[in-house]
Amino acid sequence: MEDFFQVELILAFILLVGAITSFALEKVKIEITSISLLLALLFFCIFRMENWPTINELAFIFTSEAPLAIVGMFMVSAALSKQGIIERFTSYLQELTRLGFHPFLLLLLTAVACFSAFINNTPVVVILLPVAIALSRSLGVASSKLLIPISYASIFGGCCTLIGTSTNILASGLMSSSQFYPNMEPMKMFELTKIGFPLMVLGIIFVIIFGKRLLPEREALSKIIADIDRKEFISEAIVLQDSAIVGEKVKNTSISKVQGVRLLDIVRNGKTLSTSLSDEELKEGDRLILSCKPQGLIDAAREVRGFKFFDQIDLGIEQINTSEAIMVEAMVRPSSGLLSKTLVDADFRGRFNLTVVALHRRGKNLQLRLNSLKLQTGDTLLLLGTESSVESLRDSREAVLLDNAPLPVNKKPMRAVLAVGALGVIVTVATMGLLPLHAAALFAAGLLILGKSISFKEAIRSVEWNLLLLIYSMLALGLVMQKSGASAIMAELIKTTTTFGLSSQWQVIGALFILYIFTAMMTELLSNNATIAIMTPVALMVAFQFGLTTNEARAFVLTCCIAASASFMTPIGYQTNTFVYTVGGYRFKDFAKFGIWPMLIYLFGTISIVGWLWDFFPK
Repeated sequence: MEDFFQVELILAFILLVGAITSFALEKVKIEITSISLLLALLFFCIFRMENWPTINELAFIFTSEAPLAIVGMFMVSAALSKQGIIERFTSYLQELTRLGFHPFLLLLLTAVACFSAFINNTPVVVILLPVAIALSRSLGVASSKLLIPISYASIFGGCCTLIGTSTNILASGLMSSSQFYPNMEPMKMFELTKIGFPLMVLGIIFVIIFGKRLLPEREALSKIIADIDRKEFISEAIVLQDSAIVGEKVKNTSISKVQGVRLLDIVRNGKTLSTSLSDEELKEGDRLILSCKPQGLIDAAREVRGFKFFDQIDLGIEQINTSEAIMVEAMVRPSSGLLSKTLVDADFRGRFNLTVVALHRRGKNLQLRLNSLKLQTGDTLLLLGTESSVESLRDSREAVLLDNAPLPVNKKPMRAVLAVGALGVIVTVATMGLLPLHAAALFAAGLLILGKSISFKEAIRSVEWNLLLLIYSMLALGLVMQKSGASAIMAELIKTTTTFGLSSQWQVIGALFILYIFTAMMTELLSNNATIAIMTPVALMVAFQFGLTTNEARAFVLTCCIAASASFMTPIGYQTNTFVYTVGGYRFKDFAKFGIWPMLIYLFGTISIVGWLWDFFPK
């Protein structure tokens, strides 16, 4: 029996460390890691070990209500975004810039936090990115002075309500299924507010007072390059019939030697080529897409042999033209149709007549691997093309264009009212306890689909299914950790650490402190949802080991909820931080240098508020 217990315990920790390592290194997709973890957990069920869940017990996690609630909230948030609720608000922001930087920032961050307390903060931040970049010019500051504050404000707001982030919803489901506190109720709609709201106020005050001074002066990549290559033209040339250069590699032709001319793409039989362009052998009728400086354009037309430029002769094909190019930065949207496609499959040239000049992911230029990379949420593309081509991409809503603030969309008012009303129904019904949150959220999503505020296809696309797989896999891992005793060991370690050198009166406060630190460290490596799935059972076990009541044990879970979402020190700990990372031209250390202060505010603020509200401090 002892040997089996040891084997199960070792297996649980191996799977935990393996999952953390895979998520942190990101060598494989989140969904691949999640599925692999689920399969591994199911495989070990075959051996029917005493301290390991059965297949039926693992299958029971799929009846959890929390993921259903998260699905419903994704759909409601998507409907609010589609109906332009946030864009309508942003149209007033330009007027507020005349108030000056600090008053404007107060109103902006307060609004972001309020939006994020009730809807998914991802679309809030995504929509406000181009707004912040545009308004920074009116305020006379670099966009980097606004983007991190916007991301942080969305985190501040998400910590205030049950539906502010999927982390809180997941924790609520785990609370109500605790084996140590079987009578514990799910989290109430505004139960976190008494902790999150004071912290939000302190966080916003800190950012307003110190943000302008402590945040770096950085600009978006597109703005820097646009200043360097201000006058650049997109041009096209065609390889003529019976030309001597047919069969030659591009690098050996005269066009590669003309200064001020850059080959962007080759179009052959209506399709762009995915191979290395310099080594490509030219064929009759190939169309070369070129980026030219004004003088380079003149030199190319005079010196290059074997090509014909522009519309100098009737070539019998669609007109070849020259037009002034603009360079813009675009960020891949969550739920975009471009996700998981390579640049070849995305076909920017064929669909939008645009060329990808560079791709940045988490601050790194990935230009050398452009053809093989698959696009991810938050990837920032530097695109070159004509103004009409850029507008074509903007209308497609596949990416967020960062050149201009979005205009208020002309949507049907009744559908916007229905979207806001659906959110109001969720908050009211869940607060009054008339329906469980998952039922209220799915009911509201159904009403929005029937009311045509969002189509069924759009609703399905709005759900981050890889997040759902992650949640289910971590719920299964959490169950294994409980059955194998791994959670008990982690809880015992926390309890032992707090009892060592602390008087009995301060041990509960010490446990809260260690629990917060441990959770905050994990959330920088894992997603906040994976972290809360692991740490909620541990938090309840720590409370149980201290002999705390059901109400007191809730304080431990709420502390974990704040710690799991309050990720300020790295650009990879929270999705909104990742979005602003490349867009704002930040470096990794910028988050550490500025984020340590909100982190300390939330650490000591949470412990102080929880200790005071639950009377944990010694008399």
